[in-house]
Amino acid sequence: MKRDRPPFPDLRRFFAPRRVALVGASEDLTKFGARCLKQMLDFGFEGDVFPVNPNRAAVFGRPCFPSLSALPAVPDHVGIVLPAAACIGAVAECGRLGIPFATVFSSGFAEMGTEKAAALQAELVATARAGGVRLMGPNCNGMINFVDGFALTSTATITGGRRPAGDIGIVGQSGGATQVNVMWRAQEYGLGVSYQVSSGNDADLDLLDYMHFLVEDPHTKVVLALAERFADGAKLQALAARAAELGKPVALIKFGRTETGAKAAASHTGAVTGADAVFDAAARQLGLIRVVDAPELYEVAMLLRQGKRPAGNRAAALAISGGNLVLLSDLSAAQGIAFPDYAPETNEKLRKLVPGFMNITNPTDMSAGAIGSKDIFGQAARALLEDPSVDAAMPVVTIAPAEDIRAIAAMAAASPKPVAIVWTGRCADDPALTPQALVREGHAVFRDALPAAQALARTMRWSDFLRRRSAAPILVRPADTDPDTARRLLREAGDRPNERSSRAILGCYGLRGPEEAVATSPEEAEALAARMPRPVALKVLSPDILHKTEAGGVKLGLRGAAVRTGAAEILANVRAHAPDALIEGVLVQEMVTGGQEMLLGMARDATFGPVLTLGFGGIHVEVLRDVTFRLPPISAEEARDALEELRLAPLLRGVRGAQAADVPALADAIARFSWLLADLGEALEEVDVNPLAVLPAGQGVRVLDALLVKRA
Repeated sequence: MKRDRPPFPDLRRFFAPRRVALVGASEDLTKFGARCLKQMLDFGFEGDVFPVNPNRAAVFGRPCFPSLSALPAVPDHVGIVLPAAACIGAVAECGRLGIPFATVFSSGFAEMGTEKAAALQAELVATARAGGVRLMGPNCNGMINFVDGFALTSTATITGGRRPAGDIGIVGQSGGATQVNVMWRAQEYGLGVSYQVSSGNDADLDLLDYMHFLVEDPHTKVVLALAERFADGAKLQALAARAAELGKPVALIKFGRTETGAKAAASHTGAVTGADAVFDAAARQLGLIRVVDAPELYEVAMLLRQGKRPAGNRAAALAISGGNLVLLSDLSAAQGIAFPDYAPETNEKLRKLVPGFMNITNPTDMSAGAIGSKDIFGQAARALLEDPSVDAAMPVVTIAPAEDIRAIAAMAAASPKPVAIVWTGRCADDPALTPQALVREGHAVFRDALPAAQALARTMRWSDFLRRRSAAPILVRPADTDPDTARRLLREAGDRPNERSSRAILGCYGLRGPEEAVATSPEEAEALAARMPRPVALKVLSPDILHKTEAGGVKLGLRGAAVRTGAAEILANVRAHAPDALIEGVLVQEMVTGGQEMLLGMARDATFGPVLTLGFGGIHVEVLRDVTFRLPPISAEEARDALEELRLAPLLRGVRGAQAADVPALADAIARFSWLLADLGEALEEVDVNPLAVLPAGQGVRVLDALLVKRA
């Protein structure tokens, strides 16, 4: 399914203007405007710089102008440092002059959390849009362009001369966390940065706009982001798709891991949906590399920037320190990295390198036999990398001479497979040879085992995502779905669809249940049940009863006179539980026995809108919470991958003599359900198919209970 890609603005003049103005310029370095202008000048910007302040004739030896209208030329980008209310007039002036971009540094807008401040921000944005101006901020700390030598920021991280441009782009809404915790620390580590953005409130231009620029930028090989929020899920999906298309990795921190969700909805699905869990699953689906802490961003970037894609999750590790090797092995295995046995020819090469080296395993402890032998370590590492069963290498160095360290670095540079060098100590005979020096040369050097294992595992998963994406068939709607009829049935169902109308809509997507009929009295229920070959289930039919079991509205496994008695009890129970509920009758449904109960659902996410929920179902779903999420629509192949994320997935394959479930039918049902969400999701608040009975292999699936809740 091909969707229209959301438009992204052309930000070339934003990042690389020819002329820049700063409104609120000053020479008083205790003030933001002065620090911002000083940093721009010291950074070496070669274009025209126009300070604007009606109270000054000159600033830092440059002519100062009373207003933007008084400038000798129209700037491409204007920085604004004024009281919040005064920013609106400055932006309006930008619009009148045809200035395309403005950065509003000032605070006092929506970040204050008051209605008045939010209204002021809305007015700022409306003024900008009326004048054709695109805004960064407000409440931001600007941007840095190391490629072209332009900085519009106050950060002290660039004081002392401009560092060389690199190949890592960094964005975030925060100033300090993005510029210090990631950019500055990455540069201290030896990495180079192409662009950096601290975008603040994202009232107009947002984080995704800057990330898109970096994805398209030829100087940038890896995009790193610290995100407090992503407001537009469709835009994020488009960005991720473009990054994957170009093979450019995006790694990010998404703050808010401890959120339980914006709300707990009334259905089972809503009750188990948390905003962070949704984002986590969406990131995996979209190929976004999510990390937990700031150092992990630049650590994984060290490997990703090399563009070396491992063919699998198999690594070889070697060291002369047994303890370090055991630690690395444990930590790597916990990250999903496998250590395969070497091929016979690899074992033979290693035996020749180290005489008496008979017990060769992976990870490989070269012990003291490698100490003092010229390039023995590098030769061993090359032998491991040549093994077809090895996808990456992790050599561990403690304290070694420069000759050995250089040999390892040369081996890593020459290898088409990624090499994560773990260097825990120092160079024994050359103080200038440091981990940072090797990183500056393009190597991936880690000071500890865990960061190396994490970075390599994430690189492996990113490569696996690209392989699966390239091999995946084009997403195609199942031919026998009928979205037009489904939409009509949804309209005809009124404001509150009951179970029967909900199941009819599901039937338009090939999701069907057992034989059923509606009774309006206990006697009619008995008569209807007599026509069915198996025992029946009775359920109250009411749009006002969301949880039938809790209301005493369900009876199972009934035949004969027990059907009439059960129906009467259901009606009495429900009237006592919810006296004002609309009771439309009792659903008489042929019992389906056996099989595994699953849950299919939809809840609305603040970022992505309709989200598919998949898990093990029945009455215990809130207790087990064994669920995962996907952005619809998905294919049956993607549905199978999602099933494997569930803790109880082995139950579907059959355990302890139990029959295996019809997983192909389940995957097909999940894909069909995802198309329902893609077609009708904007009209729905929630969907709850629970349980979906997955019968033994070859027998299909049955929808046993369903509820669709319309959006208000």
